[in-house]
Amino acid sequence: MKIPRDKADDYTGEMLARRRTFVTEQTGAALSHIGRSSVPPEQLSGNIENALGTIQIPVGVAGPLMVHGEHVSADEAVYVPMATTEGTLLASYNRGMRLIRECGGVHVTIMERYMQRAPVFHFEGARDAKAFSAWLARADVEDAVRAAAESTTSVGKLSHIERYAVGPMIYTRMNFTTGDAAGQNMCGKAAQAGCEWIAANYTGPLKGYTLSGAIDTDKKHSQLNTLHSRGARVVAEVVLDPDVTRTLMRAETRDLFRMRQVSMAGGMLAGTSNNGVHAANGIAAIFIATGQDEANVAESHAGISFLDLREDGSLYWSLTLPSLIMATFGGGTGLPTQRECLSMMHCVGAENGKGKVERLLEITAGAVMAGEISLSSAIAAGDWVSSHDKLGRNR
Repeated sequence: MKIPRDKADDYTGEMLARRRTFVTEQTGAALSHIGRSSVPPEQLSGNIENALGTIQIPVGVAGPLMVHGEHVSADEAVYVPMATTEGTLLASYNRGMRLIRECGGVHVTIMERYMQRAPVFHFEGARDAKAFSAWLARADVEDAVRAAAESTTSVGKLSHIERYAVGPMIYTRMNFTTGDAAGQNMCGKAAQAGCEWIAANYTGPLKGYTLSGAIDTDKKHSQLNTLHSRGARVVAEVVLDPDVTRTLMRAETRDLFRMRQVSMAGGMLAGTSNNGVHAANGIAAIFIATGQDEANVAESHAGISFLDLREDGSLYWSLTLPSLIMATFGGGTGLPTQRECLSMMHCVGAENGKGKVERLLEITAGAVMAGEISLSSAIAAGDWVSSHDKLGRNR
């Protein structure tokens, strides 16, 4: 049986109801909750096909979070919306944010931000590939590729092109800035235009190209993204006061430092992509609340923790997120509930001609840091299991 569709207008209350009725007839499942939604059906166009309604995920708030950023001021009280069904999560992040606040705030720095597409160019042999790579590296050629790529977008800008030789192929990574959008589709269209210019203007023996050779590792973690960044490379830093940490978390900074050393060694043993504790928890909860592409958690959760126990007992803690992919424009960020969550953090619209995606990135990195500190403290203090038993059991 075919799922009901209307080619002329598929996003109406009538069509959503027809599909719910169809699914109930085919499966026997009642869809009374899925059918209750405050989102106008016409606003779902471009976000989903064969729409039935909406899924409701609980959303809570943690904060205030004190952020010393380049786009967030430390005198702001930032409240962070997080959507999850995991009990204890909001309480843990809220506790971490309090400790950060009492210790003077988290400093967040965006080092760079690019989105990629990774075309591959094919040749008869490595010598031809080498000659092509040298040609592509020329400044005049890169400028012409840039002009062709940027002709497809009013926002995207081609920053630079990486080149990697493998057999009779040159793998490239075209790095774009993308404004307030995450920009995957934008970069795909721009990269194709750049490749077409290359195919039309390279006079050497080129067999053709493949638009994506997978080294952009879209929706997958990779070591290449850890080194070269995909999305934003963001560093969050905090210095934990030993007395405040002892009072609020019942944990000693020296015990936190030793526990993290053990975890880092374990992470190396396991080959993990993050030597921290649970960055994916906070990232996923904020992604869902704010309408991000949830599959990008696969890349965004990668992280590198670095800690330094200082002579006065204070603990310097940094977390580098090399591939944090977020947007305040496009995708699901325009849906009504997601827009409200972005508004809570003042991450909607523009100020002085500049958008708010950097602000969202800084807040998210600070929130993730709060979760790292809180869970580590719970483990060090022996509160991890008891907290879940108290707050996370609904059976």
